[in-house]
Amino acid sequence: MSQTMLAAIAESAQAPLVVRHVARPAAGKGQILVMVHAAGVNPLDTKIATGAGAHARQALPAVLGLDLAGTVVELGEAVEGFTPGQEVFGMAGGIGGAQGTMAEYIAVDARLIAPKPHALDMREAAALPLVFITAWEGLVDRANVRAGHNVLIHGGAGGVGQMAIQLARARGANVYATGSAASFDFIRSLGATAIDYQAQSVESYIEQYTAGEGFDIVYDTVGGSTLDASFKAVKPYTGHVLSCLGWGQHSLAPLSFKSATYSGVFTLAPLLTGKGRDHHGAILREAVALVNAGQLAVRVDEHHFALSEVNAAFRQVAEGLGKGKTVIQVVSE
Repeated sequence: MSQTMLAAIAESAQAPLVVRHVARPAAGKGQILVMVHAAGVNPLDTKIATGAGAHARQALPAVLGLDLAGTVVELGEAVEGFTPGQEVFGMAGGIGGAQGTMAEYIAVDARLIAPKPHALDMREAAALPLVFITAWEGLVDRANVRAGHNVLIHGGAGGVGQMAIQLARARGANVYATGSAASFDFIRSLGATAIDYQAQSVESYIEQYTAGEGFDIVYDTVGGSTLDASFKAVKPYTGHVLSCLGWGQHSLAPLSFKSATYSGVFTLAPLLTGKGRDHHGAILREAVALVNAGQLAVRVDEHHFALSEVNAAFRQVAEGLGKGKTVIQVVSE
């Protein structure tokens, strides 16, 4: 095996990424060396490349990329449950100073990885980790979504939104999702009732869909004024608002007067702190079970970007032009 590999490097803020040879990593204690077949491109990756996304603590120059699907090449010391040649997926790097997934090989903490679902190809599997983990940490870990709940997902056609719809439905909830008119068919195809947030007020859709009671769970995947709208939409006393983008300044009065609950979701924490990494692996195994049961699918953009086309892939994500998750094919299957 060569001692070098190709990787996409963000050398400085605002500059195009450069693909060049760098030293190939080795699997350390508790790590797996993975040959990366596909790497998902997330909005956070594009923000880091522009010099933003300070919360990710990824100084440049750096190899970016959080999500991967690939093949186990070698096991480090004290790793069990994986074998060379096994297909795996996970959210494994690209922040906190760690090498990202947009490289031919990556040494990753085995706790963050799970066996790839057989029903998904590498591109589909690489599109899944960050968005599914984010949906699960909100709906299941914080809100314990279950049968009988009326759940509102803000941004239902987005990456986290589509995962949240399918997860809530798989656990028996009644699901509603906001979006633009262009996204309605997709939202409905996932089994949710589509709500036009531009044409209908919060008060109007609360009355229409919950007889004025409010939703048991509201998951904000948009942030800003959408989180304020979530505080209005939630049910008093037992209602629970979640947000994976609750980073602004917000008045808690509407929520407090309802005696409702709020939880923030920060999916990057285990990668940044080292705590809770086993749980990420466990969540991915739950995703596998849902995929195998036919209850979870992921929409991947039709463009097949090679590693050499990383800048075109980043532009697509930054400009919101993709239809589904943008994925880079790093090593051919």
